[in-house]
Amino acid sequence: METEQYVCTVCGYNMAGYYPGHCPFCGAGRETFITSEECSGSFHVEGTEVNEYVTRLSSIPSLGLEHAAYRVETDETIFWIDCPSSFDVDVRSMDVIMFTHHHFLGASNQYRNHFTSEVRIHKADSSFELCRGFTFDDTFSGDFSESGIDAFHIGGHTPGFTFYIHKDTLFVCDYVFFKEGDMRFNPFGPERETGQGGKRLRELITDRNLNTVCGYNYISDYEKWIAAFDRLLS
Repeated sequence: METEQYVCTVCGYNMAGYYPGHCPFCGAGRETFITSEECSGSFHVEGTEVNEYVTRLSSIPSLGLEHAAYRVETDETIFWIDCPSSFDVDVRSMDVIMFTHHHFLGASNQYRNHFTSEVRIHKADSSFELCRGFTFDDTFSGDFSESGIDAFHIGGHTPGFTFYIHKDTLFVCDYVFFKEGDMRFNPFGPERETGQGGKRLRELITDRNLNTVCGYNYISDYEKWIAAFDRLLS
């Protein structure tokens, strides 16, 4: 069992190399777990075009609480921002998998090994128990830019939470929940720090020419999203 990998069908969390009594993320019992091989046999990763350089990646059928990942194609590098929970060898290869935070690492260890991809996460999110069994090739600190992608560390929801911008697309994962015009901060984190991170996010995007927002379970027109975000911050 030490070399096996299990997937929680309630939330999509991957347990790499261990078999706990309950899911470390959602607490579901091990009776909800399937092996990675069973997961790959029952689920596949499907891409949905967002625009000419961004594709949404999701497990089909839906795998519990899995958050969407996004494939970003730049002139030099193919990035994934976050990672699907199911391992699908038929997806197009990627060069780098970069995480917004450590809660949903998906099957990144398997994609890393299969495609010899580089996996990156903010250093402040790299040593939590949820990261057990996962390898990070780079634990970055602060903000950076690479191959047309800008990364901004805001903390809050998790200590290392990082959002990304590529051209006119903003990637915020689950920093805020957004549905039918209603928005709220993710409640699973320190309230004060999450609010402060939201204010920093707003400052950083003020002068950017954005059209699309990619979240954990939605893709939104920027104007609708920012109007709701400003109401949240007011």
